Amino acid sequence: MRILHTSDWHLGRSFHRVPLLDAQAAYLDHLVETVARREADAVVVAGDVYDRAVPSLAAVRLFDDALHRLAAAGVPTVMISGNHDSARRLGVGAGLIARAGIHLRTDPADCAMPVVLPDAHGDVAFYGLPYLEPALVRDTLGATGTGHEAVLTAAMDRVRADLAGRPAGTRSVVLAHAFVAGGEPSDSERDITVGGVAAVPAGVFDGVDYVALGHLHGCQTVTDRVRYSGSPLAYSFSEHVHRKSMWLVDLGPAGELAAERVDCPVPRPLARLRGRLGTLLEDPALEKHREAWVEATLTDPVRPEEPMARLTARFPHTLALVLEPERSPEDPLASYAQRLGGRDDQQIAEDFVAHVRGGSGPSEQERTVLRSALDDVRVNDSVNEVPR
Repeated sequence: MRILHTSDWHLGRSFHRVPLLDAQAAYLDHLVETVARREADAVVVAGDVYDRAVPSLAAVRLFDDALHRLAAAGVPTVMISGNHDSARRLGVGAGLIARAGIHLRTDPADCAMPVVLPDAHGDVAFYGLPYLEPALVRDTLGATGTGHEAVLTAAMDRVRADLAGRPAGTRSVVLAHAFVAGGEPSDSERDITVGGVAAVPAGVFDGVDYVALGHLHGCQTVTDRVRYSGSPLAYSFSEHVHRKSMWLVDLGPAGELAAERVDCPVPRPLARLRGRLGTLLEDPALEKHREAWVEATLTDPVRPEEPMARLTARFPHTLALVLEPERSPEDPLASYAQRLGGRDDQQIAEDFVAHVRGGSGPSEQERTVLRSALDDVRVNDSVNEVPR
């Protein structure tokens, strides 16, 4: 069976205030064309269909059009909700839509109810594990712990139990939206850390033939059978080195697996430039970035006059300007942003406690309280479905 694996469309998202709906529409055109040209037997979408819980009408129209075109192509599609999606909204009408071959899996309680698709060699069972917020699904799944590993383990135990009861030779595909250890994150994924831990081991998914992951935006291989397709478009400058693509996976009669990357159309290349303003404006080697979306980091000791206007004269599509004057780490004028660079919310909160106490950091009990408070904020955001 030939499976096209994609994820993290984030329909409705902008790139530094530049609307991406046209680029997202072009990607979906490419997706439908690839399905036909490469004769895919199924499409799997591993979450974050939308960029926010309450998407714009334009994003909904784009999604609706994609579903109609996939249904018209007669190729079954299985998709799950991600941490950016509203599972309830995305899952509306799932039973009715399934009649057209579009299978939405947004309810954690249904994780062991696969979509079974036959090919010439037997059945392939597709299990959809939507994004599992531990505090919200722990009781539903009967998880024994409080973190992502616990709820994913509980969900996969259900999957393995269902698979064991199926005819011998039934192959299996799991869709999941999670941060799996070994994956490389970027700046554009929303933090899903719980209890100070975000990543789960790939071994959680043992026992199935292929795991189609979503959440991380870089296309990557965790193991031969556990892969991220990544987002089809770049959503942060940290993705300037990404090759945006989808996985075309051939699943053989005995579970043999071969995977090929299919490139996605790029609306405009990304460039991260760093140096003094005069160098960026004069260096002939940078001419190749004239038509790119540019993030420029200026290292001039003193802020230059009108830096953005001067940059856009050479690089018309400059979208982000960062000022990082050349200073020693001991310089008291080192920027606040530099001091916070690479730190997560927990570390920032603990550093603040140490700062107001004159260097005495929080106790282990206080760290637990801070971690619990940060987890509560994220869970409340998920429950209330606050758009970003």
